[in-house]
Amino acid sequence: MRSKGLHVWLVLALVSALPARVIGGVRVKQIAELEGLGPTKLVGYGLVVGLDGTGDSRRSIATLQSVANMLKRFGITVPQNELRADNVAAVMVTADLPPFTRPGTRIDVQVASLGDAESLEGGVLLLTPLVDASGEVYALAQGAVSVGGFNINTIGGERVRKNYALVGRVPNGAVVKKEAPVSVPDGGTLRLILRNPDFTTAARLAEAVNEHFGQPIATAVDAGAVQLTVPEGNRAPGKLVAFLSQLESVETEPDQVPKVVVNERTGTVVIGGDVRISEAAVAHGNLTVRIATTPVISQPAPFSQGQTVVVPETQTTVETERGSLIVLPEAATVNDLVKALNALGVTPRDLIAIFQALKEAGALRAELVIL
Repeated sequence: MRSKGLHVWLVLALVSALPARVIGGVRVKQIAELEGLGPTKLVGYGLVVGLDGTGDSRRSIATLQSVANMLKRFGITVPQNELRADNVAAVMVTADLPPFTRPGTRIDVQVASLGDAESLEGGVLLLTPLVDASGEVYALAQGAVSVGGFNINTIGGERVRKNYALVGRVPNGAVVKKEAPVSVPDGGTLRLILRNPDFTTAARLAEAVNEHFGQPIATAVDAGAVQLTVPEGNRAPGKLVAFLSQLESVETEPDQVPKVVVNERTGTVVIGGDVRISEAAVAHGNLTVRIATTPVISQPAPFSQGQTVVVPETQTTVETERGSLIVLPEAATVNDLVKALNALGVTPRDLIAIFQALKEAGALRAELVIL
């Protein structure tokens, strides 16, 4: 069962991470963007309601004050000291507003708990203005929050948790009210900014653009930028759009840095197709600690003038699984690595620990990115 979970996460990585030379080149628009046309960052403060007792506690003064202010706007006055916020959570709402997004367009927003809530599962985000760094309102967010897990606490002290339930998303949850300002190139020279700076990729991109247009209009400035000189006949507003459309469709072959990306909150592991490892021996075993608290009623003896009290009884169990030792050969591919790790019976979360250890040992020939 464990290896099955590992296969689920890694099959897509193996298919999608094939080398670029096998599937052909990629378009310029997939690896670069025009300078000045980046997204606008938006942020807002809001309330998530409808939580099943997993919201903020009375210690979150900001949440109580926010609820009181919200009710006051609807003509309801309630003293703050009489409010309970266990079904409400204060959150920060963030979003990226792409350039040229017109008013009325819907965009996704991300919601993160600000107080001491236990989970945002099942909550609904109330109307929240989203502003940029200058305080200008660009969008309004509202909708049901989708989280990738749950968090359950019992009265006896036991706790069940899956993934991370304090961060969620509201798909298409914000309506754009104002278009973000952008710096549109008006002819002459412009720059392409690589999303992943790399000298080889920049040189290949400039070469591909020059070959496509049949003249040396592109020059790689550094690892992150390629400067272009727009031909004289394409500088008019209408023709510039057509030129940029052709530019975005030019294909090139980027040079990729091997990466292993892991998300410790969800247990997701993505391995690039070019990842290699040096020869190493790997042994992995699990240490599981379970703490269970059971309430026990202590009954005093008759006529002893004692009191009946509830005493928590805690039981701690430690289980250690026996680990196997497997030797990973020199320059093993992703397929070899997955087969070897499946033989160990590891789960995706075990895999995160193994990759961190391989990186520390100098055996992982790739960049390890932890989200």
